[in-house]
Amino acid sequence: MGVAIRLLFVPLIAVAFCGYGVSGRSHYHKKPSHGSSGGRNRGGSKGGTVVSSPAVPPPVDDDTQPVARPPPPGTVPSDPATPVQPAEPCVFDVRSYGAVGDGTTDDTQAFREAWRAACDAESAVLLVPSDGTFTITTTTFSGPCKPGLTFQLDGVLMPPDGPDCWPASDNRRQWLVFANLDGLTLRGAGTIEGNGENWWNLPCKPHRGPNGSTLRGPCDSPTLVRFFMSRNLVVEGLRVENSPEFHFRFDGCSDVRVDGLYISSPANSPNTDGIHVENTERVAIYNSKISNGDDCISIGTGSYDVDIQNVTCGPGHGISIGSLGVHNSQACVANVTVRNAVIRNSDNGVRIKTWQGGMGSVSGITFDTVLMENVRNCIIVDQYYCLDKRCMNQSTAVHVTDVSYTNIRGSYDVRSAPIHFACSDTVPCTNITMAEVELLPFSGELVDDPFCWSAYGLQQTPTIPPIACLQEGLPESLLDNPDLKCR
Repeated sequence: MGVAIRLLFVPLIAVAFCGYGVSGRSHYHKKPSHGSSGGRNRGGSKGGTVVSSPAVPPPVDDDTQPVARPPPPGTVPSDPATPVQPAEPCVFDVRSYGAVGDGTTDDTQAFREAWRAACDAESAVLLVPSDGTFTITTTTFSGPCKPGLTFQLDGVLMPPDGPDCWPASDNRRQWLVFANLDGLTLRGAGTIEGNGENWWNLPCKPHRGPNGSTLRGPCDSPTLVRFFMSRNLVVEGLRVENSPEFHFRFDGCSDVRVDGLYISSPANSPNTDGIHVENTERVAIYNSKISNGDDCISIGTGSYDVDIQNVTCGPGHGISIGSLGVHNSQACVANVTVRNAVIRNSDNGVRIKTWQGGMGSVSGITFDTVLMENVRNCIIVDQYYCLDKRCMNQSTAVHVTDVSYTNIRGSYDVRSAPIHFACSDTVPCTNITMAEVELLPFSGELVDDPFCWSAYGLQQTPTIPPIACLQEGLPESLLDNPDLKCR
C-alpha cells in the first residue's frame, strides 16, 4: 500500500541589490514588488539571487510510483509555471549625483560621478532625464566597464556656448568621448545640442564666407561625439544638431550599429560631417536623416565592411568615401555599400575623393538604389581633390577599383555634369560598372556630356545621360604595383 507523502519546502528568500553599492550617493532604480501572490517574495542585496517557491507535489499512493525526494544539497527548487525574471537594470540618474539641469549650471562633475558608478554595475543605465537641459564641459567616458551599459539620453545635453565660454584647460578638438568600451548603447528620445554657431563664424578652415568668398585659417573646433577604440556599439534614436564640427566620429572601433538618428545643422556650417568613420570595421548605419554643411556620411581610411541603408541626406555634400591619401599617405577602404538612400539639394551625391600623391586602394564599393533630387554632382570620382586649387600634380594616387552604380535615378543641378570621373593619369580608375542610371535635369536643359578621364569600366545597360567615355580593359601600369596593395 502506498504511503502518502507531502514534501514541504521553505522558500529560500535572498535579498538582491543592483550588484553594486554606490558610495555616498543614492541612485534611482525600479524596485521589485514584495508580498506577491503564492507567498513568493523578491528582494535584493549585493550578490543575492532571486528565487521562487517550489510547487508542492501531490501525494503518491501508487507503489509503482517513485517516492518524491528532496533536491540534492545546493539545488534551489523553483516553480516552472513562474520562471525567475531577470533583475531590473540599475538606473543611475545624474540628478542623484548633483546635476541641476537648468541649462546654465556646470553639471560636468555629476555626470562623471554617475558614469563611474554606472560603469561598475552590470546592466546599468546612466539616465539623463527628460525634464532637464544639462551643460557639461569636455569629458571622456572611458572603460572598461561591466557588461550591458546604457547611456540613456532623454533630456537635452550640450557643451558651453561657443569658444569664448570654452574652459581654457579643455581640449578644443573634442567634446564627448567614449573610449575603450565594449557593448555600450547610447540612445534616447533626447537631444544633443552642439551650440556650434559661434564656432562656425571662426576662420577655422576653408569655408563659405560672405558674398561667395572663402575664409581660411587654423582649424580649432570640437567634434561633438567621438567613439574611440571601442567595439559592439549601438547608437540609436537621438536628435543631434548644430555641432561645431563633426557630429559623430568613430575612430578605431568595430561592430558599430547606428540606427534612427536625426542630425541637423545649417547648410553653410563648415566641416559639420554627420557621421565620420575611420579605421573602423563592420559598421551599420540605418534609418537616419542627416542635413548639414558638409558630408552626410564620410568614410575615412582603414574602414572596412560599412553598410549604409535607408538614409536620407541633404542639404550637404552627399555620401563620401574620403578624402584619402592626404600628405602622400597610404589609404585603404573596402566593402562599402550604400543602398536605398535619398540625397536632396546637395553639392554632391555619391562621391569618392582622393588627394594626388597618395597610395593604397578603394575597392568593393556598391551604390545601389539611390534617389537624387536636385543634386549638383550626382556621381563623382575625384582623384584630384584639393581644398584651395594650388595642389601640385603628382605621379601616385589611391587606386579606385570595383565600384558599381546600380539604379541611380533622379534629378541633377545643371551647373555641373551629373556624372564625373576624374581619375589619375598614372593610377586610373578600374572596373567601374553602371546599370540602370537615369538622371534628368531638375530644371533647365539636359546636360548630356558626362566627364571621364582615365576611367575604365563597363556600361551594363543604357544610361541617361548616355556615358560612352568609359574605357575597356585594364591598363598595364597597374599590374604588380606595390603602392596599390592593402591588407
